[in-house]
Amino acid sequence: MYIPRIPLDLVKSYVTKGKVVVIYGPRRVGKTTLLKKYLENEKNYLFVTGEDIFIREYLSSESIDKLKAFIGDKDLIVIDEAQYISKIGLNLKLIVDHMPDKKIIATGSSTFDLAKQIGEPLTGRKHVIKMFPISQIELNKIENITQINANLETRVIYGSYPEVITLESNELRKKYLQDLISSYLLKDILIFEGIHKSKKLVDLLTLLSFQIGKEVSISELATHLSINKKTIEKYLDLLEQVFVLINIRGFSRNLRKEVTKTSRYYFWDNGIRNALVNNFNPIQRRDDIGALWENYLVIERLKKQQYLEHFSNNYFWRTYDQKELDWVEEKEGKLFGYEFKWNKSISKPPKLWLDTYKKASFECINQKNYLKFIT
Repeated sequence: MYIPRIPLDLVKSYVTKGKVVVIYGPRRVGKTTLLKKYLENEKNYLFVTGEDIFIREYLSSESIDKLKAFIGDKDLIVIDEAQYISKIGLNLKLIVDHMPDKKIIATGSSTFDLAKQIGEPLTGRKHVIKMFPISQIELNKIENITQINANLETRVIYGSYPEVITLESNELRKKYLQDLISSYLLKDILIFEGIHKSKKLVDLLTLLSFQIGKEVSISELATHLSINKKTIEKYLDLLEQVFVLINIRGFSRNLRKEVTKTSRYYFWDNGIRNALVNNFNPIQRRDDIGALWENYLVIERLKKQQYLEHFSNNYFWRTYDQKELDWVEEKEGKLFGYEFKWNKSISKPPKLWLDTYKKASFECINQKNYLKFIT
C-alpha cells in the first residue's frame, strides 16, 4: 500500500537547477521510498547512497574534475544517506557553482552531522524539507472518517511509521518497533559521536517515557543515571537532532510566577515510546493514556505546522501554583491556549490565563474535535 506523502509534493516544487533539496528525517520514515517515487517520472538521473565507500570517495573529493567525471551527463543527482559523506556541503557547493544546470537532492537521517556540513557552504543554495512518520493529514487521503476513528487506538499505541501502518497485526507492529529500537534508532549518534554507552541513552529515553507532559529536571536525570549534567544535556540535544525527541519550553510574558526555564520532552512517535517501556497494552488497560494522547496530539500538530507551513512558536504554560495549559501557540502576535483530554469532557480555561492574557483564546481538544486540530 502506497500512502501519498506531502514531502513528495514539496520535492516536486523545490527541485530546480542550481539548487540542492535537502530532506531530513528519522531512519525508516520513508525517505528512500519517497525518492524512488519521485524518480518514477525522471529519466536522466544518478542515484547513489552515502553508505557506499566508493561513492564517498568521489563525493568528498573537493575536485571539480572528479565530480564532473562522476556525474557525467546526468541532469539530476540524488544522494541518499548523505550524512556519511565527508565535506558533502563543500562538494555540493562545487557542483552547484561549476555545474549550474544540475539538479540535486540529498537526504539525511540526522541533522547534527549533515546540517553542520551543508549549512554554511550552501547558504542561499538549498531548500530544506523535514520528513516525519506519516501524519494524519496524509492518512486522510486513503481513509474515510469511519476508518480514521477505528484506527485511532492503534495510532496512539503503535505510532505511525510507514511499515507499522501497513503491517496487518499488532504482534507484527510490536516486533517491528522493537527491532527498530535495537537496530536503527540510535545508529547515527553511535556512529558520528563515538558514543559507546548506548544503554545509557536507552535508559535516558526510558526515564523520559514516563515524564511526557511533565517538566524534566536535568539534575534528577543525571542522578538517576549516574551521569553528569553536561552529558545529559549533550545526549538530549543529540536525541533531538536524530528526530527521537522534541523539546518544548515554558511560556511567559508577564508573571514572575510562571515556569519558563524548564522543558517538556515529547517523542516523535508514540510507538517508539511504547516500545522503550515495552507496553503495548490496549487503552482500557493503561494508566498512561493521558500522556499518550498528549504526545500524539503534540506531534501531529507539529507535523501539520511543518507540512502546511502554519508556523508558530510553541510552548506549554504553567505557574508555580499548578495552573497550567498543555499547549500554547504564539503566532501573529496572538496567543492560543489548548488543553488535551482523552475523554470527551470539556475543561474550562484557567482563570489566571484569561486574566493575564486578555486577548488569548482557549480550546479543549478531545476525541470529538481532535481531527480539526491535527489536520
